[in-house]
Amino acid sequence: MKIISNKKEAIQDLNRISTRTNLENNNNINAIVEEILQDVKNFGDVAVEKYTKKFDGFKPDPMQVSTEDLKDAWKEIDGNLKRSLEVAHKRIKKFHEKEIPLSFSIKGDHGDTVQRRWRPVKNAGIYIPGGRAAYPSTVLMNAIPAAVAGVEEIIMVSPGNTEGKINKTVLAAAHLSGIKKVFRIGGAQAIGALAFGTNQINKVDVISGPGNIYVTTAKKLIYGSTGIDSLAGPSEILIIADETAKSTHIASDLLAQAEHDPLAASILLTTSKKQAKEVLEELYKKIDDHPRKEICMQSIKNWGLIVICENYQSCIELSNNFAPEHLEILALNSRKILEGIENAGAIFLGKWTPEAVGDYLAGPNHTLPTSGNSRFSGSLGVETFMKNTSIIEFNEESLKVNSFDIINLAKSEGLHSHANSVQIRFED
Repeated sequence: MKIISNKKEAIQDLNRISTRTNLENNNNINAIVEEILQDVKNFGDVAVEKYTKKFDGFKPDPMQVSTEDLKDAWKEIDGNLKRSLEVAHKRIKKFHEKEIPLSFSIKGDHGDTVQRRWRPVKNAGIYIPGGRAAYPSTVLMNAIPAAVAGVEEIIMVSPGNTEGKINKTVLAAAHLSGIKKVFRIGGAQAIGALAFGTNQINKVDVISGPGNIYVTTAKKLIYGSTGIDSLAGPSEILIIADETAKSTHIASDLLAQAEHDPLAASILLTTSKKQAKEVLEELYKKIDDHPRKEICMQSIKNWGLIVICENYQSCIELSNNFAPEHLEILALNSRKILEGIENAGAIFLGKWTPEAVGDYLAGPNHTLPTSGNSRFSGSLGVETFMKNTSIIEFNEESLKVNSFDIINLAKSEGLHSHANSVQIRFED
């Protein structure tokens, strides 16, 4: 991890980090995923089983986890862990219930009405990563907003280990969330199964949940025939700090991101040269005996960055340009800095709010835009699993009053039949 103080150089480095997994330029992965998706579309479960055996090392037979196994997972997990899952579930549900969008109706002066009506999609698929770690929190963050939205059927897919087993806590979280259908499959083949449907898996309307580059590419390729939440990349954190922040806190928070993935990005913007050096020293002390040392080292070496900024304003400008997934503000004037922040997936204020709070149980969703996408999008939420419909009803008077303007606008676009469809109603 390098320390820099030149603003121009900082912008270049932040751009490099932001585009570290640019999907547009990976033709090889696109070709692999396209072939997998086409096979699943044509051959269904047979193709899913073939690729699961090839990539995950087991034949998913049976493919679906039984309801008894889901119940047993909940019964068998540690009591304290069960309590923690229940606390998280309650807080996340309470927050997302406030997100439910309201339908509305407007009545015009001449008896016409226009409405927006919100309805849930019929079914949704949620992807829960396996691989390097188990993520029961991701189950809660995807299943709860779908359930709150009123989705009729939630289907969960998650890759098993080499023995074909899904982590017990992940299954327990699925049971707690009310999920009845869980399938032991992952990768692009799982996205294909949800998007196209197979004999065992119903086609869904929306797919949510993070995954590796193959999963993300598959979501990108099926978008249009099936809805998706977002194209999430590897996780990232940006911390704005001043000399009042403890270097050991900053180093811990940076590592909390780095331990996710070799592609995770951990960035510090500080106004203190002394602090920059202290944080770097603390980082390597903590990495030395870290259980995920190799992952942390790759992340910090390739995608870690410390920038010494001239003042708060410079920190704010760099942060807004980068548009981080997670933004921590560890400074005496944290609320003043907050006023200048325009782009961030989630913001964590003060030393008592490490990013891990948001990962697990604060309430807001932890599925957030990455790679600069917080410039135009936000977190996964209830609306991800809903769609709105406009309802328009005019009567004779309201159409007559507005007919001149409708006809005028239609003619200005050269659309004769549009104009005629209004005019003809008054010819009799």
